Amino acid sequence: MITLKLKHNFQRQIPCPYISPSSSSSSPPTKLRHFFHPKPNISRFTLSMGNPTDTHLKLVPGAAGFLLEDIPHFTDYLHDLPSYPNPLQDHPAYSVVKQYFVDEDDTVPQKVVVHKESPRGVHFRRAGPHQKVYFKPEDVNACIVTCGGLCPGLNTVIREIVCGLHHMYGVRKVLGIDGGYRGFYARNTVTLTPKVVDDIHKRGGTILGTSKGGHDSVKIVDRIQDRGINQVYIIGGDGTQKGAAVIFEEIRRRGLKVAVAGIPKTIDNDIPVIDKSFGFDTAVEEAQRAINAAHVESQSIRNGIGLVKLMGRDSGFIAMHATLASRDVDCCLIPESPFYLEGRGGLYEYIEKRLRENEHMVIVIAEGAGQELLSKSSESVDQQDASGNKLLQDVGPWMSHKIKEHFAKKKTPINLKYIDPTYMIRAIPSIASDNVYCTLLAHAAVHGAMAGYTGFAVGPVNGRHAYIPFNRIIEKQNKVVITDRMWARLLSSTNQPSFLNPRDIAEANKEKHPAANDLLNGENCKDRKSVSEDNPSTP
Repeated sequence: MITLKLKHNFQRQIPCPYISPSSSSSSPPTKLRHFFHPKPNISRFTLSMGNPTDTHLKLVPGAAGFLLEDIPHFTDYLHDLPSYPNPLQDHPAYSVVKQYFVDEDDTVPQKVVVHKESPRGVHFRRAGPHQKVYFKPEDVNACIVTCGGLCPGLNTVIREIVCGLHHMYGVRKVLGIDGGYRGFYARNTVTLTPKVVDDIHKRGGTILGTSKGGHDSVKIVDRIQDRGINQVYIIGGDGTQKGAAVIFEEIRRRGLKVAVAGIPKTIDNDIPVIDKSFGFDTAVEEAQRAINAAHVESQSIRNGIGLVKLMGRDSGFIAMHATLASRDVDCCLIPESPFYLEGRGGLYEYIEKRLRENEHMVIVIAEGAGQELLSKSSESVDQQDASGNKLLQDVGPWMSHKIKEHFAKKKTPINLKYIDPTYMIRAIPSIASDNVYCTLLAHAAVHGAMAGYTGFAVGPVNGRHAYIPFNRIIEKQNKVVITDRMWARLLSSTNQPSFLNPRDIAEANKEKHPAANDLLNGENCKDRKSVSEDNPSTP
């Protein structure tokens, strides 16, 4: 038996499949492929996703603490399915590539920095083309849907799914679902061909349209069945991927041969496990223009203050990376790092100090920062948008007003310029690095679906693209860890105080393991993956 510690601190014991009682726990199985595609007695247990449904995990233990968190395959619930040679083996573009097909045993470790005695830990299935596929190209009827807010790179992902299916596998039938999830049953579809999507990567937004909410899994699967769709590519954030998990479960319950592949999308970079989400680099790059403008404005007049609000509902990655890239920012405020306004060590005191020293300053604030302060100063009512996200109060104008009010009381003249580039950033096309990244994501999703995998999301883990179970993508959010060296680098760059209450710091220092402290280590955002300071390219 192995014991897994899951969220909410409960444990489940799982029988180890395909390891005989006489075998040593330290001896490796002969070949992982012998038990990747599970037999009827494969161990499974139900893990609550929280909302809105449950999903199944496939766990494959191995030697030295190895654990593969595998993804579903058609053969888990559909028997005697025929397989076919992958058309890529005869593709002229790939004929010169050595070992183009991934091996059945290839896995990607979640953690690459380990100690000498560390167990091998959690692994994910490596993404890529397999030697066998479970679809004939002429039988594939694929669809693509985009949901949630806009993000640079959406059109690139759409384009590369269409072109990847067409050019690599010879698939000719691809539909675009118009207007998000509700488009499955309330809108028309769009026929997508390489010619239709040829130059869409040069445009912002999504040619398919998008929306929040509208998820009705039974109606959606009904329409999937009615249209004869057998591959579904779903592009969206954590709420969208929760919906994708429910759609997969309904498809599985009906015993349909329909592959469901998720491509995680969030401009905030708050998707866990994966290194970063597409559109993030573009957002950081475009944020520089707003910061530069704020710096010019503030520097051009005595006691000038430039205040820039950037995206980041619950995670401050854009604000942090834009600040580090700019080097013109004097203060960065993010949701993970509480701050206070008045008193010793507060924000007002720091602003006064910077104006005395430099006669100008630039402040970057993430949209989710300081929400607890807004709640205290105004009557707030908890409301949610169509996707179930809490509606935030607008911290930018509030912060601008509070700073002006403070200096008016002190009879100190200031000149504050407030800039909110949110919708400018969301709507632009992706930069070159994001375009390449979107291409790799799209192709990995296509390879997985053609190989018969389903109920998975795709993304890079430690630089290698992997197939990740839906539950790992949606179980929590990726957040900045403010005891990490990346945040320390930011504090060193801006010279801002930590804004932590001295009492909180003292309590943290009393802890035997300070990393367990909720406030300092971002336990309200603790994840199995934290920000990696060892790989500067990884947020």
